[in-house]
Amino acid sequence: MDFSSVLPTFVITLREGVEAALVVGIVLACLKKAKQTRLNRWVYLGVLVGIAVSALIGFLFGWMIKVLGAASPVAEPLLEGVFSLIAVGFLSWMLVWMTQQARSMKSQVEGSVSSALKRGGALGVFWLIFIAVVREGFETVVFVLAKFEQGFLPALGALAGLGAAAAIGVLLFKWGIKLNLRVFFKAMGILLLLVVAGLVVTALGHFDTVMNTLASQSRSSESLCFYYERFAKVHSCVLGAKVWDLRQVLPDDRFPGAILSALFGYTQRLYLVQAIAYVLFLFAVGGFYFQSLSGRSPLAKKQLSSSVPSATASRIEQR
Repeated sequence: MDFSSVLPTFVITLREGVEAALVVGIVLACLKKAKQTRLNRWVYLGVLVGIAVSALIGFLFGWMIKVLGAASPVAEPLLEGVFSLIAVGFLSWMLVWMTQQARSMKSQVEGSVSSALKRGGALGVFWLIFIAVVREGFETVVFVLAKFEQGFLPALGALAGLGAAAAIGVLLFKWGIKLNLRVFFKAMGILLLLVVAGLVVTALGHFDTVMNTLASQSRSSESLCFYYERFAKVHSCVLGAKVWDLRQVLPDDRFPGAILSALFGYTQRLYLVQAIAYVLFLFAVGGFYFQSLSGRSPLAKKQLSSSVPSATASRIEQR
């Protein structure tokens, strides 16, 4: 049984789940401070409905992909490539944007709770939690679909990540345990950066498969492969020359290559275009991410001075 598909969904769900847990914890703390704990049930209802809707979205997308994938031999790799690119863009934006917005998330959530209480409370609190959970859940769904990791084991990884995120939330807000959330989010951010960079390599591989399949169907479409080695057993259609071929040393279908492949997009055959795209992605998105951590990002708001993880951690540590 291959457990390598558990790790990516666990990592993504853990990170996204902790972000949602922070929102839930802040809302519960605000309700306690305002002596409105009677609304706690609406918080828990928002969490449950948000998880259910996220699962439904995943099911519907999975069903759609299965139907479309049966229509053509290029449909499945094409959909894999498209969802991989969507996941790259979505998760990259989330990584950089959330690092910037983390600086003021606590005050924003507290302001939203205050506004909800003034308007009557229950539904406002519910929607605040529901949207937070669905947003994080949708990011997880997009990633899972990009990897086409369906079945029991990926679901097990997602559930384990969700459970771990819930446990961290309880430790922070219920038991007052001191955790360095700044270090946690920084480490998870670097890990997520590498995971998404792997998706870039994977997406290019899927599009190469699509072009190669189309080119092999008729003579008129052979020109689609502008890099095509007719007599080579292993060739790339559009990705250029091979950078490495590690089939004998580190195959990507056996441990530890399978783990590296599932988590970081490692491939036993890497081509030039994939290698260049991987490096460019790390320099571009990684540069924005590390600038955001230091507060020097040109996209960051100048008036924000402290991050959510560090701010939340300092509040908890002061108890």
